[in-house]
Amino acid sequence: MEANGSLAGELGSCFRSTNFSTNFSTKLSANLSEKLIVSRWFSTAFGGIGLASNLFALCVLVSSSRKMHSRARSSFLIFLCGLVVTDFLGLLVTGTIIISYHFTKFSWMVVDPACYLCNFLGLSMVFFGQCPLLLGATMAGERFFGINRPFSRSTSMSKRRAWFMVGMVWAFSFSLGLLPILGLGDYTLQYPNSWCFITLLHDAKNVTFCLIFALLGILAVGLSFLFNTVSVVTLCRVYHDRESVQRRRDSEVEMMVQLVGIMIIATVCWLPLLIFIIQTVLQEPAPDLPPRQIPRKTEEMLLIYLRMVTWNQILDPWVYILFRRAVLKRIYPSLKTRPSIVSLYPMLNPSLRRKLTQESVLQ
Repeated sequence: MEANGSLAGELGSCFRSTNFSTNFSTKLSANLSEKLIVSRWFSTAFGGIGLASNLFALCVLVSSSRKMHSRARSSFLIFLCGLVVTDFLGLLVTGTIIISYHFTKFSWMVVDPACYLCNFLGLSMVFFGQCPLLLGATMAGERFFGINRPFSRSTSMSKRRAWFMVGMVWAFSFSLGLLPILGLGDYTLQYPNSWCFITLLHDAKNVTFCLIFALLGILAVGLSFLFNTVSVVTLCRVYHDRESVQRRRDSEVEMMVQLVGIMIIATVCWLPLLIFIIQTVLQEPAPDLPPRQIPRKTEEMLLIYLRMVTWNQILDPWVYILFRRAVLKRIYPSLKTRPSIVSLYPMLNPSLRRKLTQESVLQ
């Protein structure tokens, strides 16, 4: 153990003593038990499916945006495009490193003694993890104001402003991922030595960053739930109005169905990991645990929850692919386009009605 500790001291901060003692035992246990969770084919299959799904969704989004005339729908497609691009790049960047390890079993201590690659992978995991949650909250907020305060803005959000907001989310998530590199916590090699992530140790800096990461993700999910719930209630009131046949807002409903689907997927995939991180760093560490070590059970559970998070990047694009009116009309041919929200306000000035109609009618 002392030799391992001295070796760890000569290398970067991303190495913990368990990384030295489990290199061979990890390979042996994988060969004996054939655990799917550490199999190279698990990462390869899910990475390939996720990349193909996001690439297909991106092609569909680009095709739809070229035919889109509604500014409200167009800005929503920009947010969706930002989400799909984020998921695609996240799988591509992190999957390239992780899958390379599974097939080559390279030694991190030889390839990356200064922890540059590990820090990059850890930053990528945080960046591409937080972005979908924050983009989901941003989309929910934009639709909340678009549905509940449709006349508070003279025009709908422009494409430039929508891309600016996507860029702000990216910049904020990148800044968050930089914190451990700047000294607030550490990115360390995680079981089974194939990936790097935030460290669930009990020192002040790592606990602080873990709480920031987890609470920010929970806040984003909570805001999405709040905004989407109010928006859905508003649309339900419109649908159950006595003149609902003439007043339905198909475009808004389509966007809300997609948003709710994204929210449900993010909640199911992310909340277990975020809650697990908070519980782990706040509970008392085992008294007999050596310094800078994490119980193997904790490491295994962290890997399992990460696998659940991977489903978020795989399922997100299918929400848009499947829950479009072009697809739903094939299932329900009776579904027809109806007037937008301006039909709820018959006393509006005719010129204002024409302007708002142009902004809100789909295609």
